[in-house]
Amino acid sequence: MYSDLKDVELKKIVMAALFAAFACVATMSIRIPTPGTGGYIHPGDAVVILAGVILGPVWGLLAAGIGSALADLIGGYFFYVPITFVIKGIVAFMAGVLYQKVGKTPRSRWMAVVLGGVGDILLVTGGYFLCESLIYGAAASAASVPANLIQGVSGLVIGIFLYPVLIAVPDIRRVAHESKVHV
Repeated sequence: MYSDLKDVELKKIVMAALFAAFACVATMSIRIPTPGTGGYIHPGDAVVILAGVILGPVWGLLAAGIGSALADLIGGYFFYVPITFVIKGIVAFMAGVLYQKVGKTPRSRWMAVVLGGVGDILLVTGGYFLCESLIYGAAASAASVPANLIQGVSGLVIGIFLYPVLIAVPDIRRVAHESKVHV
């Protein structure tokens, strides 16, 4: 019994590390610069949402937060590292909770992924706007809102298409199921 528990936790740690790397690569692989903000749009939000869905709230928070913050660190956006860790971590946590609460059937699991994507749109847009407002003022931070909305919508769309691909992998499906059972 103890050995089985250790195996589950080890698989969770390994899967979280893989999702952190996946979030970092997805964030850095396709970067569409946003004029006037110095930022960029990327597909990493899809991985953030799916990290919460597949790994559960806590492991998803860690994987998404670390992977996304690492992309900022490597990309030279040092100032945003802690902000990104918190915002993307909260998105994954929320997506994980929604998946656990709403995802009782195959159809409702899809709905939970969609709800996680909608939450991503709201939390990323609102979170960065709030943080940047404190630093640059509301008028200046409003410039990033359209790009964050586009990024959130793209994360939702990509996440919807990527979810069945990932959940079809037996080990990923097993981890997602264990995450639903063991909160």
